[in-house]
Amino acid sequence: MPRRVAARWPFRPTARYSRNLAEALRTETVGGIIMLAATVVALVWANTPWSRFYDDLRTYEINPSWLGLDHMDLQHWASGGFLAVFFYIAGLELREELTHGELRDPRDAALPLIAAVAGVAVPALIFLAVSAGAPGAARGWAVPTATDIAFALAVLAVTFSRCPAPLRAFLLTLAVVDDLIAITIIAIFYTDRLAFVSLLASVLMIAVYGALQAKGVRSPWTYVPIAILAWYFMQRSGVHSTVAGVALGMLTSSRETPDDRRTNAEQADHVLRPFSAGFCVPVFAFVSAGVALSGSALGAVFGDRVALGVIAGLVIGKFVGVFGGAWAAVRLGLATLGDELQWRELAGVALLAGVGFTVSLLIGGLAYPDPAQFERVTTAVLIASLLASVAASLVFRHRVRQRARAEAFDEDG
Repeated sequence: MPRRVAARWPFRPTARYSRNLAEALRTETVGGIIMLAATVVALVWANTPWSRFYDDLRTYEINPSWLGLDHMDLQHWASGGFLAVFFYIAGLELREELTHGELRDPRDAALPLIAAVAGVAVPALIFLAVSAGAPGAARGWAVPTATDIAFALAVLAVTFSRCPAPLRAFLLTLAVVDDLIAITIIAIFYTDRLAFVSLLASVLMIAVYGALQAKGVRSPWTYVPIAILAWYFMQRSGVHSTVAGVALGMLTSSRETPDDRRTNAEQADHVLRPFSAGFCVPVFAFVSAGVALSGSALGAVFGDRVALGVIAGLVIGKFVGVFGGAWAAVRLGLATLGDELQWRELAGVALLAGVGFTVSLLIGGLAYPDPAQFERVTTAVLIASLLASVAASLVFRHRVRQRARAEAFDEDG
């Protein structure tokens, strides 16, 4: 008997711990913390005497030239490959919102939808106003338009753990629609070259994927090669490959099964979310966030109108756009404010929308291929995301104290 236990011991804890780890990675808080840790490691490493090794690592090329994928270093694999998984998850979330969530009813969808559109337009206008006249500034107008889903939800979970469910749903819907708009912007405005044959091949693979989903095919091994081919041809086409990720996610079936098994969308989310949160997004954060934080480097950021435009767009523009869009929608009768939503808490979410990070860094890399300019933009995104997180946290902590006082008063009364 003891021998049998000893033989099984190395395997059983590993399986159990793997399941526990995967379950933890499915929560926004853990994923956000890992991404933040990867960012901190990159920042620390990039500001040590060993920073050259960090640069060598993220520019290390993995070029399967026989596949036609040239000049693919680790940074390009992270933004073009790993983030495709992240945007696949975003596509799944958007499909869920359209099928069962806030976007199912047009009246409920109006508030976050209008807020998201205004939250894209206003930051872009503020960026253009602040950066006007700077060389190449116009290419970066979309950098401050995106909200990072994982980071924003993690901050909300940590600072306002008892937030009303409709408030969290508002932020999730806002961020998902925001990402969909960002991906559309990338596809339209950041495609310098277009290979039509490859694009058509990718569209064909996406169509086959959607047709099989509609027919109710369940085997993941049917979809994996199709999804890889869709990504590959999209990458070859010149359109950013994350577009394929969103399209595939939105086409994944959420139709319930007679035997109460997970739907295709639920199963894909269950399997891929831990991989996205625990590997894909942290690796992207690690290879993108390592910028110099010396006095001269920070001085260059605050002396660069493009970088200042990014900070103003994310911190001021996102708040004005999201909160102002929601307020205007309610005042004009285009949307209603639910019973559990309050303007003060919506103001906190509007501030939190200024956490651009993942998608902002992605667009920044597409808009500014010059390493020096991209580094200043990256630093600006990090500064803005930090400011937005702190401001939102202060609002939420104040609301927590107010709610606690109100509950104590009700108990005493």
